[in-house]
Amino acid sequence: MKTQFKIQYKTTIKAPIEKVWEALTNPVILKQYFFGTEMITNWEIGSSIIFQGEWEGQKYKDKGEVLEYERNKKLSYSYLSSWSGKEDLPENYLWVCYEVKKDGTNTELTIHQSNYDEERAKHSEKSWDLLITEMRKFIEK
Repeated sequence: MKTQFKIQYKTTIKAPIEKVWEALTNPVILKQYFFGTEMITNWEIGSSIIFQGEWEGQKYKDKGEVLEYERNKKLSYSYLSSWSGKEDLPENYLWVCYEVKKDGTNTELTIHQSNYDEERAKHSEKSWDLLITEMRKFIEK
């Protein structure tokens, strides 16, 4: 988690904070907008978090550890993508953090992520935008 490049993605979602939090943490909801990804965790600090599935015919299993979990406020985890080509060493894990705040009847969502290099940081920003656009379809009803 010692990567130098960090991104911050910030947006407002037209849904109550509880609904946004549920979309971020409930595996059943997440699978609907996260390209069929199965998330496995109990959200206890120090426990594992796994994201697995299949993308364009290739199976993947990404993993990490839950670092913070404060319901309807903030959560973070370490993250190693099976496609990164990086060894399973602590220094090769990225850091992902979600923060939610009430904004009237809406929710402000801020995502922080560390990255390996500037190119991957820019790619991550685009990926988050696509992912949150998908999430909106499910929770802004």
